[in-house]
Amino acid sequence: MSHSNKKQFGVWMDSHNATIVGKKEEDNGEFIVIGHVKNAGPDNNSNENAANNQEITLTHKFFKEIASTMPNVDEIHITGTGQIQEQFMKFLAETAQYKNAVATESTSNKMSDENLISFVEQHFN
Repeated sequence: MSHSNKKQFGVWMDSHNATIVGKKEEDNGEFIVIGHVKNAGPDNNSNENAANNQEITLTHKFFKEIASTMPNVDEIHITGTGQIQEQFMKFLAETAQYKNAVATESTSNKMSDENLISFVEQHFN
């Protein structure tokens, strides 16, 4: 597999939203937005333990939804706000299908879909 045919993805995420960018076709070098995933977060819960468990479950579901849009990842760059990117990288490393993917991260403010596409293209070029 040549370098240009690697399955490369970019994700901008915070704890409630994710935008996933990938190549339209494996041979086509053009990046496009391939998905948006939302994490509503836990309900109002008077029991702190139940709220924590619900938050962990919802975050895991959020990560699984993001990962499902990126089959056979070779390289992924994760950016966004907060510490959620590190948690997502750990999730990928612990998931058999993604453990061999090369993951990098950076911190950035929310950006438009077009700016995210440009950002990911620049990162992989």
